[in-house]
Amino acid sequence: MKQQILALGLVTGAVLFTVESAFAQSRKCAPRTTIVERLAETYGETRQSIGLATNNTVVEVFASADSGTWTITVTNPQGVTCLVAAGRSFETLNEAPTPASLGEPT
Repeated sequence: MKQQILALGLVTGAVLFTVESAFAQSRKCAPRTTIVERLAETYGETRQSIGLATNNTVVEVFASADSGTWTITVTNPQGVTCLVAAGRSFETLNEAPTPASLGEPT
């Protein structure tokens, strides 16, 4: 599941940074320390996974095992972090990876 979420984050991050600058200005962004502190204090979320995306951007997944909330962020090389997606019902899975060509298990 972590790999799937990270893959989603990487794809989302790549798409996110290719949109027009007007859209980029409307996203919820702040210095990374501000975002990380707010996720921890408000939602009890901690970093669950991390990956490097295009343009040296860092994609991170934060989540809380207690509340089940999760957030995907993208941080640019200047240290500005933007919220990409958030939701509920986060679960950590220990599944063996399967090739994408096999699709979902039956």
